[in-house]
Amino acid sequence: MMTTHFNSMLIGVGNPFLGDDRAGLEVVRRLQRQVPSEMKCAEETGDGAELLDAWKGVDCVVVIDAVQSGAPPATIYRFDARVESLPLWFSHASTHTFGVAEAIELARHMEELPAKLVVYGIEGLDFSPGTELSPEVAEALPAICRLILREVVKLTTNRLAKSI
Repeated sequence: MMTTHFNSMLIGVGNPFLGDDRAGLEVVRRLQRQVPSEMKCAEETGDGAELLDAWKGVDCVVVIDAVQSGAPPATIYRFDARVESLPLWFSHASTHTFGVAEAIELARHMEELPAKLVVYGIEGLDFSPGTELSPEVAEALPAICRLILREVVKLTTNRLAKSI
């Protein structure tokens, strides 16, 4: 039986010591044993240069990061970064200086975007120092994880079907 390796990655972005900024990290930690075995899971600080390095040569990437856009806490945003740029507030809302949105636009400019790049934003409420999620984000995390797991399974299944 032939084993096929898929070049896909789930990246949680955040700072574990800034409240809701850890939401992306929490999602990856919860999903790392549930995602298809061909998908690598990684945690990143959100530094744009680190992200560019992490997804270099990877075909399919799903990124999860906490954001502050002014929407109700735990609101979920989904962007197909191959098709659209992230909204300006995604960049300005980030706790990272050169963050996810800037890394994506730099990779787009250099023509080094992954073939598939999906970005999820989770609206945070409290980004103050601390290691706990706000109650609103913590309560929504199981539903967020299910949503992202469905996306990951769909992406990897589609890649498998195309390779056969």
